[in-house]
Amino acid sequence: MQLQWLDWAIVFTFFGFSLVAGILAARRGIDSSKDFFLSGRNQPWWLLGTSMVATTFAADTPLLVTSIVREQGVAGNWVWWAFLLTGMLTVAVYAKLWRRSGVVTDVEFYELRYGGTPAAVLRGFRAVYLGLVFNVLVMANVTLAAIKIGQVMFGFTPLQTILIAATVTVAFSAVGGLTSVLITDFVMFIVAMAGAIGAAYVLVNQPEVGGLAGLWSHAAVQERMSIWPILDFSTTAGLNAAATILIIPLAVQWWAAWYPGAEPGGGGYVAQRMLAAKDERHATGATLLFNAAHYAVRPWPWILVGLASLVIFPNLESLQTQLPNVDPNLVRDDLAYPAMMQRLPMGLLGLVTTSLIAAYMSTLSTHLNWGSSYIVNDLWLRFLRPHASQRELLLVGRTTTVVLMVLAAIVALALESVYDGFMVLLKVGAGTGLLYILRWFWWRINAYAEIVAMAVSFLVSALLFYVGRVYPDSALPEWQQFLIIVGLTTSCWMAAAFLLPSEAPATLRRFYQQVQPGGPGWSQIVESAHREGELTDCHLRWNLPREIAFVIAGCVAIYSGLFATGFLLYGQWSTAAGTLLSAFLAMGAMKWLWPSVVGRP
Repeated sequence: MQLQWLDWAIVFTFFGFSLVAGILAARRGIDSSKDFFLSGRNQPWWLLGTSMVATTFAADTPLLVTSIVREQGVAGNWVWWAFLLTGMLTVAVYAKLWRRSGVVTDVEFYELRYGGTPAAVLRGFRAVYLGLVFNVLVMANVTLAAIKIGQVMFGFTPLQTILIAATVTVAFSAVGGLTSVLITDFVMFIVAMAGAIGAAYVLVNQPEVGGLAGLWSHAAVQERMSIWPILDFSTTAGLNAAATILIIPLAVQWWAAWYPGAEPGGGGYVAQRMLAAKDERHATGATLLFNAAHYAVRPWPWILVGLASLVIFPNLESLQTQLPNVDPNLVRDDLAYPAMMQRLPMGLLGLVTTSLIAAYMSTLSTHLNWGSSYIVNDLWLRFLRPHASQRELLLVGRTTTVVLMVLAAIVALALESVYDGFMVLLKVGAGTGLLYILRWFWWRINAYAEIVAMAVSFLVSALLFYVGRVYPDSALPEWQQFLIIVGLTTSCWMAAAFLLPSEAPATLRRFYQQVQPGGPGWSQIVESAHREGELTDCHLRWNLPREIAFVIAGCVAIYSGLFATGFLLYGQWSTAAGTLLSAFLAMGAMKWLWPSVVGRP
């Protein structure tokens, strides 16, 4: 595929804007590592929420959705749609608590919530594990998608794609810090959505597809149109499909799995955005905007392209024929998305190319800034150089940004499938989610429980992954592996919470004084403190019933918006009208409950 002059003009205009944004952010004044990583803690909800959405719109996201649609149908997306429950719980319960904590990173939270050597070990280990190991794996998966797009659309080698895509990203991330990331994310999201919608419109109207009417009449598409999976428990294959696509995601995955952008109880770069908010209200509003846009606004353009690709490229053999110069090991269903992009006209091709670049850059810039914040704040400053100057910390942060990108590029060259990477990330964090939910509201959770949860989840995941590779015929289905990891991990960390020493009363009281989570899980600590004349200005605040009601209303509203869009596209007008009505009723309930949920100004 050859980009024409107009396409290149669009691409380079966007590159230029990104570099200018980084320079302007740096000129505004980055005097400390907190400015570099939290943008002065004075950002508005709309900018932070859009940044969260832009970050989760990675270059691998349309490829992942395309792969799911081709292999499992539209209903297969429940494997990530289910995370809305986690997201709304963060909106209603945890956003204000994170902002109230006042930490720089979610890893620093460990020494606020826990105390002593175990807390320090946990903070240091988690900084390396998340900031380096896990973060590099996520960025490598996104870079793999960029490699596939570059190879399919432009004939670039993997190394050429990495050099082109990463250079500008590293430049503005290292220069401007989080401020430049937020500014560019806002524009990136607009560009990315415009490209996704434009591509879907043109590709659905290809002669072979015949518009929406022709698309819905195609036999292969009709088999995959259903928003809800067809549950068939009469066969092993049907049971495995139902469990993988719907049952496990809705019953277990949303609260049990730790996944970037959908962490139970908040965390990662979502926590970073909440910590950078002006106040608790802005943190809550940002997280609500993120979940609404992430689940209700973005998916259908990708879904439409995935369905249309079934008409033009019905199998992997047709994809390989279309892409003769692509390494056969990389030809998976996720390649259908960039293969479809080859049919775009001049101008729109440049816009879509820019949108994919924007998606890649927004995700990578966030992960680079977020990962380096761990290395600087929670490793370098905390353990290696406690008296380091702000100038030194900024230098380390910018250097770490470059190193993380290099490591991600190396790992990306060893991966083959975006979907495989997604499933690995799900399993590595399985079983830890419930702990992250409860640690805010139950004093008995200790640092040992967190250490045990991380260790068991990783070891069991690695063992099952090894068995699956060495003895593929004996490998259990994905959903059974997930349940095993969740069951073992949860049992072990709960045993550690009960059997190993609890945190010191002074540590627990300090945490409660700072965050004031409320609830019966802290009654023993608060009542004891009151008897001793401490925490006299703190009282048990327990607004959880209304917060849970807000979670339910939010899920109904957002899911209804998502489904209504699908029914409108399908031409099912009466069903769409009923779904829209449920969305408006749920939004009315959310508005009524909002004063009980939102944090303090």
